[in-house]
Formats: sequence, C-alpha cells, structure tokens
Amino acid sequence: MTLPVSAAPTRHPMDPEPVPATKARAVFALGLVALLTGPFIGGVIPATIALMLARQVSREHYASGGYLLGARWVRRGRALAWAGIVLALTALVVAVIAGLLHFAGSSGGQDFAPGTD
Repeated sequence: MTLPVSAAPTRHPMDPEPVPATKARAVFALGLVALLTGPFIGGVIPATIALMLARQVSREHYASGGYLLGARWVRRGRALAWAGIVLALTALVVAVIAGLLHFAGSSGGQDFAPGTD
C-alpha cells in the first residue's frame, strides 16, 4: 500500500503571483543605517522611521493574504533598528557619565589661599 504524495497546493488561475514588498527592503536598509550610526546618536532617526515603516509593512502583509513577500526582511530590519536605538542610548549614557566625571574633576569655582576670608 502506497501513501499518496502530497503535492503543492493548487492555486486558482485568477490568483495573483506573490510579489516582494519593496518597503520590506527599505525597513532593512533603514535598520542597517540605524545600527551603523547608532553609536553617534544619529541612529535614532532612521531607527524610528524603520520601526514606523515596519508596522505599516506588517499590516500590508497581513492584508495581502500571503501574496506579499518579505516578512524576513521586515523582521531583520526591525531587529537592526532596535539594536541601533540601544546603541544610541548606550552612547548617550556613556557621554553623560563622561561629562559628569569631567565636571566633577575640574575645579568649579575660585580657589582662595588658605587663611583668607
């Protein structure tokens, strides 16, 4: 007794062909720019745009019913954007700590000689 081989699901002839989403690649590109510029704190802007665009692309993917490709690019771009934000926040915290240490180490006021009022 042989089991039937499962064939690929048949598509209706009127179904559209799946197409790649160009916005998905844009999310990835913006996420990559956010990651690369994150340590300079400028990565927050492309990361924010990437996350907003990723939300829009995810909604379009859901609405397309599987005929829009590129979900992996969106996931990767979203992860890169969050990594860029984390790098920017880390750079900001390091800059604040370095500034505070510099401010604490410098003489803040006028030094008077001992014994003077």
